[in-house]
Amino acid sequence: MSLLDLSDRVVLVTGAGSGLGASHARLLGALGAAVVVNDLGGAVDGSGSATSAADAVVAEISAAGGRAVASYDSVASRDGAQRIVGAALDAFGRLDGVVNNAGVLRDRSLPKLSVEDVELVIDVHLKGTIFVSQAAFPVMKEAGFGRFVHTASSSGIFGNFGQTNYAAAKAGIAGFSRALAEEGARYGITSNVICPVARTRMTDELLGDLADVLDPAAVSPLVAALLSPRCAVTRETFSAAGGRYARIFSGLTPGWLAGTGGTPDPEDVLAHLDAILDTTTYSVPVNANEELMFLAQLLTGGEARVALGAAR
Repeated sequence: MSLLDLSDRVVLVTGAGSGLGASHARLLGALGAAVVVNDLGGAVDGSGSATSAADAVVAEISAAGGRAVASYDSVASRDGAQRIVGAALDAFGRLDGVVNNAGVLRDRSLPKLSVEDVELVIDVHLKGTIFVSQAAFPVMKEAGFGRFVHTASSSGIFGNFGQTNYAAAKAGIAGFSRALAEEGARYGITSNVICPVARTRMTDELLGDLADVLDPAAVSPLVAALLSPRCAVTRETFSAAGGRYARIFSGLTPGWLAGTGGTPDPEDVLAHLDAILDTTTYSVPVNANEELMFLAQLLTGGEARVALGAAR
């Protein structure tokens, strides 16, 4: 089987100085892509900074015959994001793909969260994803091609104790990606999310014996596939762990129809919770407008006109 060829592509990977980001960058470099290795060089909790992490990955890629440059700016500010994208344009003259991977951890139960614990995690994960994507989008729009791969988490999809701040940020990334996919579709830009489980410095103390089979390198092939020009998949969220890849999706059940034109008693709602929660059948709307059309059909027999679209 021939290897995926990304030799004419330029990809930016944030948080690429270690762990998953470094694994992604190394594989992309091996597949021929020119890689911008962005990393602030801080600790897991977001403190400190250093150039050595990004430099080491660049050196690895270069030693293997690949092309790479380092970027040390933080994704958490719009100016930093602009400089990160600028590094790709300055070095390689184009930008075809972005892997939003940078992250920090400030795990505490909700009553113990400080303002800084909330703001830092939101700034790096959610705002960082938005700012870097916002800086890259016009470049991709002009080229008529682009690939975004964002890093969320099962914590953001399914929840996890002690990670309300982290879960909120990661859930926001999943919603952001689907909206971005809608905006990018007409320009050949795709946007997808991965929820990886892998052995990294952020998870070392959490995985126990399972860490032995959760190599970060097993996540990176999915990232490379989603960055490929041959992959038109968009709006999706994927689980990736230990060489297993799966789709995560949000479904909509038929639910219980109380009737139109009136308001049911709360007791009626309680009495029908089983029907509301029943997942025997479901649909998977591709966007909010599709859900709205489904509701129009259900509530009015399809007679109601639905205002589609939003601000451009």
